[in-house]
Amino acid sequence: MTGNSKIAIYGAMAANVAIAIVKFVAASITGSSAMMSEGIHSAVDTGNSLLLLLGMKRSQRPPDRGHPFGHGKEIYFWSLIVAILVFSLGGGMSVYEGISHIQHPEPIKDPFWNYVVLLSSMVFEGASLVYAIREFNKTKGKKGFWAEVSMSKDPSLFAVIYEESAAITGLVIALTGVFLGHYFNNPIYDAVASMLIGVVLIFVAINMVKESRGLLVGESADWGIVKGIYDLVNANPKVKTLFYPLTMHLAPNEVLLALDVEFDKLMTVDELFSTITKLEDQIKKAYPDVKKIYIEAKNFEGRDKPWLNQEDAVD
Repeated sequence: MTGNSKIAIYGAMAANVAIAIVKFVAASITGSSAMMSEGIHSAVDTGNSLLLLLGMKRSQRPPDRGHPFGHGKEIYFWSLIVAILVFSLGGGMSVYEGISHIQHPEPIKDPFWNYVVLLSSMVFEGASLVYAIREFNKTKGKKGFWAEVSMSKDPSLFAVIYEESAAITGLVIALTGVFLGHYFNNPIYDAVASMLIGVVLIFVAINMVKESRGLLVGESADWGIVKGIYDLVNANPKVKTLFYPLTMHLAPNEVLLALDVEFDKLMTVDELFSTITKLEDQIKKAYPDVKKIYIEAKNFEGRDKPWLNQEDAVD
């Protein structure tokens, strides 16, 4: 996590506070169900930003006796809470608001302020999304954008991208619902728009839950990092057999690495320690996110053990 990640969250939160207030005012004036759902959405996003900032702060606490590997995974817990809130408060209340307006339809009054608020919100939400994407692109790999987002280990960025993308989609739906409801003088369009906004939020929340779950239960580092570490260690002439490297994310930028290595049996104890130290330094230099390395060294005749391919490792 970097200072830029925090800036992305602060930017999104500032925009959502202002937008939520304006949306609720416009909803009370015009009676628009879709606008009310958008107000709820922005209010929930504001609270989510605060929770992500709390998670970032708590995850940076130093290791202690009860948590010898630190508190890095705390950010993953709070990102899970954020996903639950998006699902329940954002998605659930938006769907409920739409159903309520279908049962008790109210015609939209003057939609002018709805248009002003929605179009202005698109500008602010779009600016926040563009900034988050720019920060994410600085660290993403060579795969497609959404594939990289799904593989990201940093909730402070992928949560903002998911939320702001949902916000833009919701604004487009709300604008369409308000226009059709006023044009055809039929409030059902506005109510349906509110329900669709809820569906979008539920979809985003489910994806965020999947991401947070994988990181909480001990997700491995990216395959490219694992394979790179294997190649680096295996290239050392003193290494006879290298078993599958075990990795786990302790935080977005903190990886735990465990290696089971069989070294040349002719090495002395001093040579063994020197080789291990050299390997650790090389790994940390090539992969700065690998903060903790544990090597189980076996100093005897190596046995033939083929490198497990990725499919074998997953199985």
